[in-house]
Amino acid sequence: MADQQTRKVVCVEDEQEMIDLIRLILGRRGFEVLGANGGVRGLELIRAELPDIVLLDLMMPEMDGWQVYQQLKADPATEHIPVVVVTAKAQNIDKVLGLHIAKVDDYISKPFSLQELVDRVEAVLERQGQAAETGN
Repeated sequence: MADQQTRKVVCVEDEQEMIDLIRLILGRRGFEVLGANGGVRGLELIRAELPDIVLLDLMMPEMDGWQVYQQLKADPATEHIPVVVVTAKAQNIDKVLGLHIAKVDDYISKPFSLQELVDRVEAVLERQGQAAETGN
């Protein structure tokens, strides 16, 4: 059962305070949260850990979130990992791009509530589990 195992989250974010906040929120719900400061480190960590889900900031120096996302989806080893964009860049066009064109699994706008973060992460993981069970 997936519930018996610790679910692993990689949070790719350029603000350490946000990584710490997400670790605190999701850690209380039994998640193991690994933080990566920036896109390059994030990709390395995701490839090394193969987490259950990725929380991805868009606005980062050196490699932005969309570049990280494209590389994840282009790699057969990581293409199945659900990605939730967590960003302050919450214009409607960005949300449309994210959800419908890039096909991210969900989109959370900063600032977010603690409950919203938990609910969205758990909903994405639940959908992922159902898709795996039905072979989709």
